[in-house]
Amino acid sequence: MSKKDLIDSVAKSCDLTKEKAGSIVDAALDHIKSTLNGGGEVRLPDFGTFKVVDRKAREGRNPLTGKTIQIKASRAPKFTPAKGFKELLNK
Repeated sequence: MSKKDLIDSVAKSCDLTKEKAGSIVDAALDHIKSTLNGGGEVRLPDFGTFKVVDRKAREGRNPLTGKTIQIKASRAPKFTPAKGFKELLNK
């Protein structure tokens, strides 16, 4: 599903114009991004939790040359699905 497909689905389900549905989807995604950027987490019951994890600096290996390289510390988004969501997918 693409973002356009999501907007179309929200517009149809909520009887909205595609422009209004697009604004709603954009606002929700912007809120999730800003919350994660601030170090918070977003919990959506029966769906899952979005949060940020800190990755430590580490050594890696260039697969082409085999040479050892340093990988810098970074932050990455992580999604943990809710129990009910996982069960739904594994029926």
